[in-house]
Amino acid sequence: MKTINDCTILLVDDTKSNLDVLVNALKGMYKLGVSLSGEDAVRFAKQNLPDLILLDIIMPGTDGFDVCHRLKADPRTQDIPIIFITAMDDLTHKTKGFDVGAVDYITKPFDITEVKARVKTHLTLKLAGEALKNQNAILEEMVRERTKELRKAQIEVINRLGKAAEYRDQDTGTHINRMSKYCRLMGKALGLSREEYDRLDLASTMHDVGKIGISDNILLKPGKLDTREWESMRSHTRIGEELLSGGTSQLLEVARIIAMTHHEKWDGTGYHQHLKGKDIPLVGRITCICDVFDALISRRPYKDPWPVDEALAEIKKGSGVFFDPELVEVFLSLEPEIRKIVDTHQD
Repeated sequence: MKTINDCTILLVDDTKSNLDVLVNALKGMYKLGVSLSGEDAVRFAKQNLPDLILLDIIMPGTDGFDVCHRLKADPRTQDIPIIFITAMDDLTHKTKGFDVGAVDYITKPFDITEVKARVKTHLTLKLAGEALKNQNAILEEMVRERTKELRKAQIEVINRLGKAAEYRDQDTGTHINRMSKYCRLMGKALGLSREEYDRLDLASTMHDVGKIGISDNILLKPGKLDTREWESMRSHTRIGEELLSGGTSQLLEVARIIAMTHHEKWDGTGYHQHLKGKDIPLVGRITCICDVFDALISRRPYKDPWPVDEALAEIKKGSGVFFDPELVEVFLSLEPEIRKIVDTHQD
């Protein structure tokens, strides 16, 4: 850990006798650097990053105000405390010095006791600030790590709930995988933020979690469902919404909306709220297209898988009736990427 005796002080004055006084006062206590001009002081500060600068104001060429202004404008040197040393003790100079970023003033001729005391005070403050900054960085890293752990646990719970729904249904893990990847692809194409399409990707895996509450006789029936059975099957959206309600995370809230609305239709004939058009949340409209497409190309107890071409044609056919026509256009424009997902994640 850095101590006050490890600190470097840059002494800047165009008069060598003034520098000699300061060097004699501070040598043995700190590491010292000296500059006889403003330009040399700027170069030294940027190359060596001293812990404190004692800076004369009145110098030929680049004066102390210019040096201070340039160092404070550079992110690498802006936090170095600067004490002005000057023979002028008027309020105007002091005000200007503080305006350009100085932390203190020492007047000439030097009172060595005052010089030592002010130097020690400002170095102590700087080290304390750095220690606090380091501690904050450590705490921020701990918070980031904890957040990552919590997110990882949340994702695992969601994945396991998705798998629980799979075991109750004939859907395979690859269906869930493909569908979430289509959703992610669409989210990116629609200009959602990375955080938003990541969330859509994960939340969409929960779209059918409500099937946990549906009877096996209905879920696994090889033939068409009768009216009573179909009503029971449709209730999986309500069950999914109930299962995912009451959470505090944005991820679970998006998953709840998807579970509730992924069977709503553009023309209002869907279920369970009979929402119409853009009253259907965007994540529900996206998931609806992706789920229907993948259901068409997947094997089910009651049907064989459709070819991709025919499934895409069916999605196009449903534009403006079952599906948001703008989203259909986006989905169809992604055909090469969609085919790649289908090929990569086979049942």
